[in-house]
Amino acid sequence: MSDLALFYPQGHQAHAERGHPERPGRVEAIRETFTAAGVWDQFQHLDPAAIPEEVLHGIHEPGYLEMIKVASQHGQRLDVDTYITPESWNLALNAAGGAIAVVDAVWERQNRRGFALSRPPGHHATSNRAMGFCLINNVAVAAEYLLQEKSANRIAIIDIDLHHGNGTQDIFWEREDVFFFSLHQWPLYPGSGSLEEIGTGPGESTVANIPLPAYSGSLAFAATIEIVLLPLLARFQPDMLLVSAGFDAHWRDPLGQLLVSANDYGRTVSLLSEWADNHCNGRIALVLEGGYDIEAGAVSALAATQALTGNPWEDPLGPSPTAETGKWQTVIEHAHQVWGL
Repeated sequence: MSDLALFYPQGHQAHAERGHPERPGRVEAIRETFTAAGVWDQFQHLDPAAIPEEVLHGIHEPGYLEMIKVASQHGQRLDVDTYITPESWNLALNAAGGAIAVVDAVWERQNRRGFALSRPPGHHATSNRAMGFCLINNVAVAAEYLLQEKSANRIAIIDIDLHHGNGTQDIFWEREDVFFFSLHQWPLYPGSGSLEEIGTGPGESTVANIPLPAYSGSLAFAATIEIVLLPLLARFQPDMLLVSAGFDAHWRDPLGQLLVSANDYGRTVSLLSEWADNHCNGRIALVLEGGYDIEAGAVSALAATQALTGNPWEDPLGPSPTAETGKWQTVIEHAHQVWGL
């Protein structure tokens, strides 16, 4: 069994709009950084899997998918943030298929860990709406695949992007077989993700959000994982961990002010990998989301990947030069009350 299954989205450069922050350079910088570190060729590179129709329709309404396909044919813009090109439909299918290929390889223990560099990203896409640069919800499709096609009973999705993963939350809002956890800056786009959002019906208490104020920084990031997330994972006992790996919480990212470092991302993935080893047969995979400072995103991705494989890493960018605040502590205290921790 090799250490890591990696998906690289061949041809993703055709999904691009001049001047847009969600650009091909995000993934190319990761590839170049991995190559320079001597790890790119060490991993098994997977082709995207075909997505079973029942899996895709379990996440997105058929009418919505047809709309995206038609819009792609005509190169129509979807909203003020979300562009589409004639190649975007097939590339979005490949992005979700790549996530499936990676989680399947990890589930079957063909690979110990996995990282899908899926692009376009996905966590803002709801069952019937494209938004926030996202077309198909890659991590949601991967989770649904494990639940429909494999023997998984419970999947945990951990979203560490700067922005709340509203699409993933919306899709699994009433589902008891998926635990969705998001830490994110708030207030910020898309405006959702309060502590009080916990799911409903069969899905009640399967959604947990930690809305961190700006300038929370490394201590807040670590506390959220260690004293909120890990105890909640122990309650849910998932069969596999899927991480929506957005790197835009980095202190250099132009879209936010959470002041996270690449070292923080590596430490977080190390903790989650250790938890996976102890509780779900080591099954953990990352799916790329945001990250709009090119160098910071690439360095953070390398830190996360080295953490997945248990290798040391160095953070050339270091911690944030901006002072952190302690306002996040009130959020953690409130979370303890909401969840009875």
